[in-house]
Amino acid sequence: MQVAARVRTRIGAIPSACLKAALAGALSICITCHALANDDDDASSNEASKTPNIYLDMRTAYASVPAGSLPIGFGNSALVTALQSLALSRANSLPASSVSSTLPAARAVVVDLPMTVDVTDSVSLYAGVSASSTSTTLTGWSPVAITSWNIGFQADVYKQNGGSLPTLTWQSTITQAIPNGSLATTTFNNIFEFDYAFDKDETRGLLAGVQDVRVEVATPLARIHSSIIGYVGGYYQWPNNWKFTGRVGVQSFGGLELLNLAHVKPFTEPVARFDLDRMDDNDNRLLGVTAEIMWMPKPAYQLTLRTPLYFVRN
Repeated sequence: MQVAARVRTRIGAIPSACLKAALAGALSICITCHALANDDDDASSNEASKTPNIYLDMRTAYASVPAGSLPIGFGNSALVTALQSLALSRANSLPASSVSSTLPAARAVVVDLPMTVDVTDSVSLYAGVSASSTSTTLTGWSPVAITSWNIGFQADVYKQNGGSLPTLTWQSTITQAIPNGSLATTTFNNIFEFDYAFDKDETRGLLAGVQDVRVEVATPLARIHSSIIGYVGGYYQWPNNWKFTGRVGVQSFGGLELLNLAHVKPFTEPVARFDLDRMDDNDNRLLGVTAEIMWMPKPAYQLTLRTPLYFVRN
């Protein structure tokens, strides 16, 4: 009994340890990139200093999910967290003899409000909260409530700058469910993406990347296995500053278990995402629409409207 208690204690401590490690890593990479950017700015005496972009990167997302499924995909971490919490609560209320097919189809609407600071052209920091409402075939829409907070960064680890090697971008986000109860989840989302531009202005190019999503549940009685996506894609920006980006890939998800029952089975299926963005002359996003479809193996759909609200824009 004492051994089991110690094991449960260590498992319960995993989210906190992962959170601290991720935050430390995020801070280190951002400080390093910012310092390198400052060195470059100092070396260019003719280049005027810029005030960072500061904006509320408002994202409104809607998702429709078939029965017995838990979507992750390329998606919004706040939306994934809302659906994870819904799936866990529904699975926890089912009798022990139930199987994954008894999980009902679900819908969710999430408004994500990360305050974002573009420290340089290569580094962005963000943190905020998200509100959501969810619904299943067995229930109506839940009241709108704040259901998660998130913090993260995006940094260009290497810039192409007209060379032969592609730009490498690292984006890392930590999302914590609210309230922090026995079934609360902490989601760690890391994306590494290569961007090879065909022209100096980077208006067209190819993409390739990998996304790794890991989830820790506050109780050792439940487990959400990792999801990994490998993908390729490309983008094209017209002279009128409309930009289209497409990504297609394969997602491998390990499934969800509660009380040693497989409530969501593992799968390896295709996933696709398409973005249409309106940019300004300095490549600041003014408006964006994202459509995503993921097979699990039945298709799930997600639509996101991105409307950044700028306080400072260069």
